[in-house]
Order: sequence, then structure tokens, then C-alpha cells
Amino acid sequence: MKTRELGRSGLRVSALGLGCMGFSHAYGPATEKEKAIRLIRHAFDLGYTFFDTAEVYGTQDDPHANESLVGEALEEVRDRVVIATKFGIHFDRESGKIPSPLIADSRPEVIVRSVEDSLRRLRTKTIDLYFQHRIDPRVEPETVASVMKDLIRQGKIRSWGVSEANEQYIRRAHAVCPIAAVQNRYSIMARQHEALFDTLQELGIGLVAFSPLANGFLSGRYDQSSQFDQKTDYRSAMPQFTAEALRQNRQLLELLNELARRKQATPAQISLAWMLAKKPWIVPIPGTRNAARMAENAAAAAIELSEAEMAELENQLRTMPMSEVYGGTRLKG
Repeated sequence: MKTRELGRSGLRVSALGLGCMGFSHAYGPATEKEKAIRLIRHAFDLGYTFFDTAEVYGTQDDPHANESLVGEALEEVRDRVVIATKFGIHFDRESGKIPSPLIADSRPEVIVRSVEDSLRRLRTKTIDLYFQHRIDPRVEPETVASVMKDLIRQGKIRSWGVSEANEQYIRRAHAVCPIAAVQNRYSIMARQHEALFDTLQELGIGLVAFSPLANGFLSGRYDQSSQFDQKTDYRSAMPQFTAEALRQNRQLLELLNELARRKQATPAQISLAWMLAKKPWIVPIPGTRNAARMAENAAAAAIELSEAEMAELENQLRTMPMSEVYGGTRLKG
């Protein structure tokens, strides 16, 4: 697979990374451990060198299961991959709500404990990219960045980033300890963070795009008969999967299908190729538990959309009706 650099960070990764959350969290019952490990290794064999996880991507029985899976799967190839993980939130599992509300906690002492636990579960001496998972309004960005500077000095992390942060937070944090990447929700259906592109370009910060297929909706493989487990699958509460949304998004899916036919590709590949063509420092991290989808996504890195094709696509997207799309789990105050 082609590679690209996240901004001017020096972190060179596969053009698409693998979002590993779904193996144990948010997309139905957890994948059986050995199968998940095989799939993660299969991704590496396909050319993925960038793997994204977090300390909270787990199950009720094992809240940190995802990091352990990624650590075990990649231990033998650790020197050939870039691993990103995250700190700074935990779930309010007592709420009884699906998705569970998030509680932010980026106090320095919490971060210090988190990084040690993540290093152990990931079976590594250094975390390549350490993201603040969500902004903690009680902790100043300079405080978090100072902790990151110390962790880099100690060799426990190589670089750091922030997720779902605004421009002011990014600039204040970056001034203390340079940010390598911002991780935000970004897809054809969720483009609000394009407002940050000029800032990211100026500061040399990469964008790691999560949910680049709008939680799978842009694959075009869902219809009114699709059903999701209300206890374990967040898609059961996502607005883009309702019957009304399918009607609202018909024109979008037709557009993607038409371009896919022209490029001998799939709608998902067109959605990913569009994102790769937007900026050379954007790296999408689609997640999947299906080996065929994993290969399909990887092949999107070889699809090139011309300037004319991008202009045509952008022109149509500008006025096209679309449904609401899932915007993330609520952060408790």
C-alpha cells in the first residue's frame, strides 16, 4: 500500500490505517480473540502499517480488551508498524444508555497511569501516537501538552495528538508540545471539521479520519431490512441507518455507485479515494471485521480521482440532500 506522512510529524504510515475498535466495542458482540488476532495480522499482510486503538475499546468483562488484542497481534511485527492509542475518557456504564455517555478525565496523574497500562497491554516500550481521546474542560491544553512533552522526553511516547478539538485548543497545545495529528470524525457525510484544514496545513498537523465511511453506511450495503443489536451495536441508534435516512440519502448513494462503475470500484472505495484526494496528510482509518472488506478498503489507496472527477463530485455534494449522521457519544459535564 502507498504511504503518507501525517503532516510534518515524521510519522509515515500506510495511506489507510485500520481502526481496531470494532473487534471488541460498539459493533455487536466482540470478535472471538484468536479470530481478531488473525484479522489484525491479515491487515498487516495486506499492507496496513497503521493501527488505531484506545484504552477504553473493550467489553463489559474486559474494558481494555482492544489494546491487548492489538498488542498481541502486532508483537512480532512491532518494528514495522505504527500504533496509535488514546487516553482521557471512560464510560458511564451505570447510565444504562447505549451508547454509554463519556466522562472526560485528563488530569496529569490519570494520564501517567494510563500510559503505563497501555504500554503493558500493547507489549511495547514506546507508543507511536498518543491521542487525548476527548477534551477535558477542567484541564488546560497547556497542562496536557506539558505531560506529553515529559512522556516524549522519557521515551514512553513518540508523538501525540488530540481528538475532536477546536482550533483554539489545538493552537494552545501545539505551542507547548507540537501535535503530530488530530483525529476527527470525517466523511462525505460529516465535513464540519474541514474548517480546521487551513490550521492543520499551517501547523504541519496530520488528520486521522475516523468513521470515514459514516460507520459503514457509505458502503451502500445496508437497507431497510438491516438490523443491529440494541445492546451492543451503536448503529442501532445512528440516524443514518433509519428508513427515512435511506430515502434521504438515495441520491448520494446513486452518485457513489455511478462513479464506482466508471472507476471499476465500489462505493466504499470511492468514498475513501475522495478523502485521500482532499489532502496528502489525511489518513482514513476504516474499521472492519471482514477480511474481504479489509482488502477492499486497502485497494482504495490505489484509486486516483482526477481534478475533474473531484470537481464534479464536490459540485454535486455541495447541494445534495443528506440525512443527519451520527455525531458521536455525548460527553457528560
